[in-house]
Amino acid sequence: MRALIQRVSDARVEINATTVGEIGPGLLILVCAMQGDTEADADRLAGKIAKLRIFRDAAGRMNRSVRDSGGAALVVSQFTLAADTRRGNRPGFSAAASPEEGQRLYEYFAAAMQAQGLPVATGRFGADMAVSLTNDGPVTIWLDTADKG
Repeated sequence: MRALIQRVSDARVEINATTVGEIGPGLLILVCAMQGDTEADADRLAGKIAKLRIFRDAAGRMNRSVRDSGGAALVVSQFTLAADTRRGNRPGFSAAASPEEGQRLYEYFAAAMQAQGLPVATGRFGADMAVSLTNDGPVTIWLDTADKG
């Protein structure tokens, strides 16, 4: 699975001008299931994100996790994270999981984040969403479970 996480002061996702998910301080997590991804990948990614020390401590250093800081997660599906831009100017998305499997793993991932003890809001899989955020820092980090190192 791939995820692009952003430390935010606040974030919101709207569909047809209606807010469907919103958080205060925490993480906006854009997530994409890739072909061959499993629930184990989703669990590993959720655990990594929940423990990632990218929030400021009392000294202003990035030394606290989203759990430590009392933050929340806004999980939004984004299949375009599967983009392959190696050839030509039009991205290919054939490495993404099928829509059915992508939705199943997206929902599983959101539940796995909640199981990490975080308040979780979500977008809606496959919907045309408008995402608003205030990036705090800015801090933006790319994670891919295919990178086993």
